[in-house]
Amino acid sequence: MKLGVHLINFDFPGGPASVGPTLARVGAAAEAAGVANLSAMDHYLQIEGMGLGDADAPMLEGYTTLGFLAAHTSTVELQLLVTGVTYRHPGLLAKIVSTLDVLSGGRAALGLGAAWYEREHAALGVPFPPLKERFERLEETLRIVRQMWSDDNGPFEGRHYRLAETVNSPQPLRRPHPPIMVGGGGEKKTLRLLARYADASNLFAGPQSSPAQVKAKLDVLAAHCEREGTDFGRIRKTVLWAGPLTPDAENGKVFADQLAGYAEVGITEVHVMPFGTDPVGFIAGLGDHVIGHLETM
Repeated sequence: MKLGVHLINFDFPGGPASVGPTLARVGAAAEAAGVANLSAMDHYLQIEGMGLGDADAPMLEGYTTLGFLAAHTSTVELQLLVTGVTYRHPGLLAKIVSTLDVLSGGRAALGLGAAWYEREHAALGVPFPPLKERFERLEETLRIVRQMWSDDNGPFEGRHYRLAETVNSPQPLRRPHPPIMVGGGGEKKTLRLLARYADASNLFAGPQSSPAQVKAKLDVLAAHCEREGTDFGRIRKTVLWAGPLTPDAENGKVFADQLAGYAEVGITEVHVMPFGTDPVGFIAGLGDHVIGHLETM
């Protein structure tokens, strides 16, 4: 099982001036530890209720952050977990991820979701359509990015988006294109879109969930794949661990033991979150006490 680190807290000692140097050390620590994937949130405001402060707590723009991390890493995969479909026009999104992939040497991935945080949309004046429309836009976005990353540079005509040309030069280095992840476990819409258009899933796991619950979602995904003619085996199956983790010798082994059941049902990658203000120390602890256990699964 591989391990990813999902960056959620940018309120570091030293204030805003310390953010850049800290993230540079995060990149170095991740590669030294053997982390496979570095991700950040795609939010304008910090999420309330996570114990990281109110909505006015520090939050970085996601793709700018990934561009910075690309310059301070050489091996880890880079993505947002996940990009909200309402935040960027899909043609521009395909261009942004293409640029990240080229500049990182082929290490970009695209995570996509229907978006949910209404407050930040209202705060910055970004339209927040009803859920049904957001899912319609999500499907069109998936179609657009796949077309932009293909040899077809013709028009796209959808209900919500119309592109006269889908020209995208340079194309991503990663072939046939950066992997596309659809985040979430909605059984009727989300997993269907994943089966039809995407390469990776991202489900939730944590202290209050069980491998059986995740397996039930994967079974639904497998059924959608069969209907769509998609090879279920090629879908990368990941989970976001929705809870704190103390990566020391004792807790690292306990965490690995918890993940064994998820490996048994087919999960191949787990993403964990450093809630505290020392992500560098957190990542070093993962390298010392967690990653070695996961590599045997």
